[in-house]
Amino acid sequence: MAGSALVLSDDSRLSRMDHALLRLETLFALLSGLAVFALMLLAVFSVAGRNFLNAPLPGYVDWIEQAMPLIAFMGIAYTQRNGGHIRMDMLVGALRGRALYIVELITTLAILALMILLVWGTWAHFQRSFDFDAPLWSRDSSMDIAIPLWPAKLLAPVAFFVLCLRLVLQIYAYGRAVVTGQDNPVAVPLPIDAATQAALEAETVSSRDE
Repeated sequence: MAGSALVLSDDSRLSRMDHALLRLETLFALLSGLAVFALMLLAVFSVAGRNFLNAPLPGYVDWIEQAMPLIAFMGIAYTQRNGGHIRMDMLVGALRGRALYIVELITTLAILALMILLVWGTWAHFQRSFDFDAPLWSRDSSMDIAIPLWPAKLLAPVAFFVLCLRLVLQIYAYGRAVVTGQDNPVAVPLPIDAATQAALEAETVSSRDE
């Protein structure tokens, strides 16, 4: 459903909570983007050092390993909020009204159950790595330059917990839509057709040109 959803807002408490959480999700997504940019700079530095100075960046692979959780996990809640994850558009797009929101409620509940298990598992994985009594608070480190691994391992449960908050918010919104019969609930991604999507993109581009 990437790029084909619209999230509505109003003055309700639910919408205010949505925007408050969106600020945190946007920050996490920004950190993910900065990590990608930083890896690009590290790659340039490492290749230039190897070619011109015969001295590549020490621990380049170690830094890539540290950045992977930033790239892989920190933007998932933001993507979930905007309906950007891969899904069965042909099936969901054919549904309307209560039928659509019942399906969305069931699938979001299933995702939440999975993410709760992942938070539990990744937190346990972090705890096995973190130790206040160890040097640099770490029981393990990278193989080349011995970077502590617990900061990278902590990012996964943190990112998954934020995603759980987003899922709980969406479950409430979908549940309310099912009960009340609301056609256009706030704080959840609503499918839009290609013409509406094109109009929104054109409006965004034109506003940037002004």
